[in-house]
Amino acid sequence: MTDEQSTRELPDGRTPPAVAVVDATTPGNVGTIARAMKNFGFEELLLVDPPELDPEGDAYGYAGHARDDVLPNATEISFDRLVEEYHTIGCTAVTNEDDRRHVRFPYSTPADLAERLLRVEAQTALVFGRERVGLTNEELARIDEICSIPASAEYPVLNLGQAATVTLYELRSLTLGGDTQLPDVERVRAPEPAVDRLYDQWADLLVEINHPEEKREKTMRMLRRVYGRADLTEREANTLLGLLRRATERPADR
Repeated sequence: MTDEQSTRELPDGRTPPAVAVVDATTPGNVGTIARAMKNFGFEELLLVDPPELDPEGDAYGYAGHARDDVLPNATEISFDRLVEEYHTIGCTAVTNEDDRRHVRFPYSTPADLAERLLRVEAQTALVFGRERVGLTNEELARIDEICSIPASAEYPVLNLGQAATVTLYELRSLTLGGDTQLPDVERVRAPEPAVDRLYDQWADLLVEINHPEEKREKTMRMLRRVYGRADLTEREANTLLGLLRRATERPADR
């Protein structure tokens, strides 16, 4: 696997989302995801704690033509680096039903994402979890926004390969174009370090205003979800950061 990220650009200047797979157990599922990526025009595969991908094994056997490029060019990456360098969209079947909790709520469908991401130029990663348990609550708490595939309430859980295939199919307009016309208005999302500084300043402000300690973690998750869907520009992020700094420092000036 390569150590360098792919940065292919589309004709309109956008970079297609990367696809990240966290702690997959079965090499065949990694190959299936790589094949779906090849089907729908995605190229950058990121693997967190992957199984061994034997060129003679299931991963390459299930990858189809993706065995020639997507799979061998995959980048092994830590979860920490993933959330630091990419705007992350965690894909999960299990969601919360209301706004009282913010680990798995609010969420978008893949179709919702397709429409919105056409307007955004930024480094984005679609993140899929383990075969049996998906992404943990601890991992989802660090991810910027949540995506879920609408399915039967009686049995909403898809296997890993199916979930990735359906999601990438719905997002194919981001890579294949076709009849989809780009909106007139585009947004350039703030780089992740700028957004992370904004979160750090919010955390400092919560301490400064003596926000109840037991509520701070939930409040920070809520803010991450809000900003994750807002697609802040760098100027917006910096303006909000300046305001928060003033608010944080003001009590000390009194």
